[in-house]
Amino acid sequence: MGKETVLALLLREKGHFISGEAVSAELGITRAAIWKSISALRAQGYVIDAVTGRGYCLKSLPDTLTEQTVRSYLGPVETVGKRIDCFGSIDSTNAYLKRIALDGAPDGTVAVAAEQTSGRGRRGRSFQSAAGKGVYLSILLRPQMTPSQLMPLTGLISPLR
Repeated sequence: MGKETVLALLLREKGHFISGEAVSAELGITRAAIWKSISALRAQGYVIDAVTGRGYCLKSLPDTLTEQTVRSYLGPVETVGKRIDCFGSIDSTNAYLKRIALDGAPDGTVAVAAEQTSGRGRRGRSFQSAAGKGVYLSILLRPQMTPSQLMPLTGLISPLR
């Protein structure tokens, strides 16, 4: 258990104080381990208040894409989003998923990036996906369908961009 577990607990309680004793009891880690995790999270840009007698309170998240941050905005997931790979910058989320699909990446894997340097759209068209202008993502789907059943699917999904 590390900082990710402490962060998950702070995200659950975002905006409210949770005592170090409660964190220790729930996660089964020492107060020293909690403090080490809090320090590491602060170094990554998380704003966490620590008040004697009240505990810890997550005030704000860093302005970066991380799996934990993305998950904090999602509800329960069944397939899409079980695996989320986040990047500050990548050539193309779609190209990345094609590469990892060949290595057996699971159905529903999501690639999300703050910038794409070689993003492309339909028919090989390139498009601008500069840092600070959006969030870019692709989803790897492995539907259990025949090729003829998949043909209409492309037409249905493409306009959703």
